[in-house]
Amino acid sequence: MPQQARTLTYAKLVAAMAMWGGTWIAGRVIAQELSAPLAVASLRFVIAGLVVGSVMLISGGGIPLPQGRQEWALVWALGFFGIFLYGLCFFFGLQHIPAGRGALVVALNPVVIVLLAWLTGKEGMNPRKAVGSIIALAGCLTVIGNGDPLALLQGEVGIGEWLIIGCVLSWTAYTFIGWRATGRFSALATTLYACLTGAILLGLAALVQGDIDPAAWSWRVWTGMLFLAVFGTAIAYTWFTAAVQQLGAGHASVFINLVPVFAVLQAAVLLDERLGLPVLFGGLLVIAGVWLTTLQKTTLEKTA
Repeated sequence: MPQQARTLTYAKLVAAMAMWGGTWIAGRVIAQELSAPLAVASLRFVIAGLVVGSVMLISGGGIPLPQGRQEWALVWALGFFGIFLYGLCFFFGLQHIPAGRGALVVALNPVVIVLLAWLTGKEGMNPRKAVGSIIALAGCLTVIGNGDPLALLQGEVGIGEWLIIGCVLSWTAYTFIGWRATGRFSALATTLYACLTGAILLGLAALVQGDIDPAAWSWRVWTGMLFLAVFGTAIAYTWFTAAVQQLGAGHASVFINLVPVFAVLQAAVLLDERLGLPVLFGGLLVIAGVWLTTLQKTTLEKTA
């Protein structure tokens, strides 16, 4: 990949991580105001799907339909793991734990994805990549633990924590399914299919859950939902999926370590959460770990 194209991909990845950092703030606000957030979650992905579909039509590429049983299976798997299951764990998890601690999930994702990519033979492992991932993970744990990287291990694991672990597992599955899907669909089409099938599943779950009253939603709920739909989904999902296609799942997913840094920074401004030197130090560790891991990839390609 040319250096200019790689730089643009990295820039989009960082921007996507900033947007995903904001989703924890928006999700926390919605989860605290609504006891039944699934209708919001479904509408989020309907709007996101409309945005992505509009972009595809305006660009002149049209909206191709999946062909054959395998492609339809991929489409519904994307919606089930990346939208439906992740959405359930995300919103209900944030009803039990704060946004900052919930963002810890993104520290676990790259480690799981890199290990699985290595174990399945999709990507290689080397000392620098391993060290970079460990440093980034340590930084994320330090950010969330407010200076104590072992803070999570010292507390009891409740339903909120288990639901966030469910986010890790569902996102890992979505990443690898998305990796396979980009061999058949474009990044925009992959995001569109995931949004629409996930919205259908969430909508059915919302009907079962009941308590759907959009007229009673506050401006904070509507604003949060629109942010989640346009920025946290339509744009961020597409840019991340494109990066997975261009860089590989393990390489792109290391950037997810930046999400808790952005989440904590935004929470400090919007939710008045405390931001101290230990958090800043953890953020520097995250950036150092991401740089170290991506440096290895670039160096290998230059010497190949």
